[in-house]
Amino acid sequence: MRFAIAIPQFYADGEFDPAAFRAYLTRAEELGFEGAWTQEQLLGSWNQLAPIEAMTYAAACTERLRLGCVVFVSTLYSPVHLAKSVSTLDQLSRGRIEVGVGTGGPGRPFAAFGVDPARYVARFTEGIALMKALWTQPRVTFDGDFWQLKDAAMEPKPFQKPYPRLWFGGASERALRRAVRLGDGFFGAGSSPTAKFAEQVKVVRAALGEAGRAAGSFPIAKRVYVAIDDDAGRARARMNAALAELYGYRVEAIEAAAVAGTAADCARELRQVSEAGAELILCTALFDQSEQMEQLAAAVIPELG
Repeated sequence: MRFAIAIPQFYADGEFDPAAFRAYLTRAEELGFEGAWTQEQLLGSWNQLAPIEAMTYAAACTERLRLGCVVFVSTLYSPVHLAKSVSTLDQLSRGRIEVGVGTGGPGRPFAAFGVDPARYVARFTEGIALMKALWTQPRVTFDGDFWQLKDAAMEPKPFQKPYPRLWFGGASERALRRAVRLGDGFFGAGSSPTAKFAEQVKVVRAALGEAGRAAGSFPIAKRVYVAIDDDAGRARARMNAALAELYGYRVEAIEAAAVAGTAADCARELRQVSEAGAELILCTALFDQSEQMEQLAAAVIPELG
């Protein structure tokens, strides 16, 4: 099992503390976490910094941690701009970037981004194809439905060759099969309960077999929202309140997907996530992040072998 931690992103106006941010990430490296990841919420009432900028700051604060985002809703981006940002950050970090992408689903405020809601999946897949071309080809001629380029170059390419691993999010069978067809790994959402994630893993593995791809070449990961407290009831209450603020409403399925309780409770539930197929678990605390990270490293992860 491999473990990652969330990059701190939750700061109200004027609250960001550069020294504390650096200390958190330095400590994550000391504790042996493999990576640190952001998430994306472009519009919303909760105070959350943007992922690319948070990853860039984190890259300057660290030497070993792999840095990622799950997921960029790349449907809402110009693929040229996103490809350039990723290439630049991969160079600045000397090849430590991981990229998660997703369509965002049909409920996104597409009009705010000039996106036709009837064609968001087509826009997503075309954008992925264009980014891959810009990352791998010296000159790109591209005649798509949404974007057209003629003999265009983008330099420098990403530090990692051919490009940073593309993790795909998604929940439906169609999205999971798209992940196998176009991506390099599957990342289960924090809002997905463990039982549902296990079903998704089965679909992914079946699609890999049908495509003749080795399971070992396509890693599987999951974000898990975590709250550890000696008082299990208090941990659950704080987690549910934080999730309601993050998502803008309470949903029992999302609350059920989160892991909250004593260290022993959390170890037991994280073991179930591993048994469901996760090779990498991204532990995401929504409050007291430094303290939660210390408890994960001292009292939870050692129990998982």
